[in-house]
Amino acid sequence: MPDLDRAARAIEEFLDALGHTPESEPELAGTGARVAEAFGEDLLDGYRMDPAEILAETCATTGRTELVVVRGIAITVTCPHHLLPSTGTATVAYRPNGKLAGLGALGRLVQCRGRRLALQETVAQQVADDLVEHLGAASAGCALDLSPMCMIARGGRQVGARALSVALAGAEDESLRQALR
Repeated sequence: MPDLDRAARAIEEFLDALGHTPESEPELAGTGARVAEAFGEDLLDGYRMDPAEILAETCATTGRTELVVVRGIAITVTCPHHLLPSTGTATVAYRPNGKLAGLGALGRLVQCRGRRLALQETVAQQVADDLVEHLGAASAGCALDLSPMCMIARGGRQVGARALSVALAGAEDESLRQALR
């Protein structure tokens, strides 16, 4: 369980070390607590989720093998290098091998993996791997199309930049690969 009080104090100390205090900038009053809550209760809540449980709860047994594709799943990933978010969408595709996951479970799986300190390439691969490992999919893939704030708000300030990561798992499947484009 996150220690939000300790995290809030650390954020306040961080701001103070940078020369910004509520005494000199009144709008900073309560910022430590708000940032701690944002990270502890939202941006990093994926650590409290288990991919195996998400996929086990919603599986239906079926003989279907047609490709399943869900596009436009909203996702936020926090970069472990800069602690800045990347936002965008995920596309998840898999070829069933006896079990179907509920469509909502696919969204929860993306949130589980995305709401952690992770590189977007890692998140994409973990989602694909989870579908093969925990659902038994014959093949699976995940594409993330994100706007990385670590590129946009700092460094080269590449406003409008997007990063696309595509990961595959399981058997080679050209139709799955095409679905992720």
